[in-house]
Amino acid sequence: MIPFRTLLLAAVGAASIAGAAQAQSGQAQSAQTLPAGQTVRNIVLVHGAFADGSGWRAVYDDLTARGYRVTIVQNPLTSLADDVAATRRALARQDGGTILVGHSWGGVVITEAGIDDKVKGLVYVSALTADVGETAGDQYAGFGIPSTFVIEEQADGFGFISAERFKEGFAADLNDADVAFMRDSQVPIAMSSFATPVTQAAWRTRPSWFIVATEDGAIAPAMLRRQAEKIGAVKVEIRASHVPMISQPHAVADVIDQAARSAGGASN
Repeated sequence: MIPFRTLLLAAVGAASIAGAAQAQSGQAQSAQTLPAGQTVRNIVLVHGAFADGSGWRAVYDDLTARGYRVTIVQNPLTSLADDVAATRRALARQDGGTILVGHSWGGVVITEAGIDDKVKGLVYVSALTADVGETAGDQYAGFGIPSTFVIEEQADGFGFISAERFKEGFAADLNDADVAFMRDSQVPIAMSSFATPVTQAAWRTRPSWFIVATEDGAIAPAMLRRQAEKIGAVKVEIRASHVPMISQPHAVADVIDQAARSAGGASN
């Protein structure tokens, strides 16, 4: 008689082999979703202020399922230079054509870092842009900051979003549990970053796409539309709060996919 433990180990081993084969099959099918002639297959996602890269999780899952290689930058939010350096490290690890995506403050970061030769297109998600010599703060001229978006600067010069106004200003279309976690896991940004001028404007030499979150409580939608027009981007409007990559991840992934297909020589 074969010992039970031997039978159990054999069963577990068979299940593991079957599972691995199924996973490999799934990966192969996923990779086939991208046309063979598409040259842009890498996506680098850059988060904004008061958050970290985990906000991109649903977009990451969507894009990797389509066959893209996706990298998420973790910005230190200590200065524009530091965030640009973090993004350049991520770009250095890419093996070819890349779409660089920035949310909110991340838009300024990709504007500076996006001149890298690997970057074939830029996607701004409810983001700030700037031209050479301009700062993030300059972009608010004529629009101001919505009253729903309240930043509390600390004695050391770093800012947090007001806990009491966090939901309405940042994530009004998310459930209370998700909002509470985002509120309590904020990553503060050095407020001096918003006064630092950019030295490069990648959107001048790269095709750009711009997602306007029509219910944004942190950046006025009219200002977002103006940003898109200024850089000559393909504009896509999504009904969402300031964090469409969390509340509408599939719609955001669709725009990134469109950018990659267009910049990478594939038909849409």
